[in-house]
Amino acid sequence: MSDDPDMPDFRIRVVFGPGGMMGPGKADLLEHIRATGSIAAAGREMGMSYRRAWQLVETLNAMFAGPLVESTRGGARGGGAQVTATGEAVLAEYRALEAAARAAGGAHAARLRAMLADIPDGK
Repeated sequence: MSDDPDMPDFRIRVVFGPGGMMGPGKADLLEHIRATGSIAAAGREMGMSYRRAWQLVETLNAMFAGPLVESTRGGARGGGAQVTATGEAVLAEYRALEAAARAAGGAHAARLRAMLADIPDGK
């Protein structure tokens, strides 16, 4: 995301085919799983239900050649989740795509923003 509040942000969704999409929400979820070591905690931090977070992880794991997230069940030693090497590679490529879009389209987006009507409170 851009740190400049006056610069439009790019929210890129890559559609691979029916049911196969990678977008900012899934990328954010991977980052939260990496940071928390937990699918449940990542979902809570993002304001989504545990069930929804698991559904997204299952979708991601099914979309790519290898799993993006591996998890272990809870119990006496506790469970957890980690982003795999494949997950890290997918996340890095997705974030690089966002950066490339900002670099290539920033001037166009700024010109579009300049043509917007004044919107009170940005809404």
